[in-house]
Amino acid sequence: MNSETIWQQLFDALSASYRRQLLVALLEHNPQDDDPDPLDVTADGETDLDVLEIDLFHRHLPKLEEQEFIEWDRESGEIAKGPKWEEIGPIIRLIHDHRDELPDGWL
Repeated sequence: MNSETIWQQLFDALSASYRRQLLVALLEHNPQDDDPDPLDVTADGETDLDVLEIDLFHRHLPKLEEQEFIEWDRESGEIAKGPKWEEIGPIIRLIHDHRDELPDGWL
C-alpha cells in the first residue's frame, strides 16, 4: 500500500468525531467491552441511543473494521485494536497526548 493510500485511510477514519474518540479510548482500554455506547455519547441526553447504535453498527464500526484499525466481534460487541493499528496508533497517541491543545469539538 502506498503512503498516499495510507493517509487517505487515516484521514477517512479520523473524519468522524465518534471514530476519533473510540480510537483514543482504545489506547487506554483495549479491548472495549460490549457497551453499545462505550464513550457515553448519550450521557448529555441529546443523542438517541437507537440512532447512535444505527450509526455505530452500520457506519463507524464497519468502516474502522474494514480498514483493519479495529477488530469488532458483532456477537459479543467487543472492540479491540486491529491488525493495522500500528498505522494509526502513533497519530492517535499524538491526539491523545495533545487533546488539551486541540480546538473544542476536535475530540
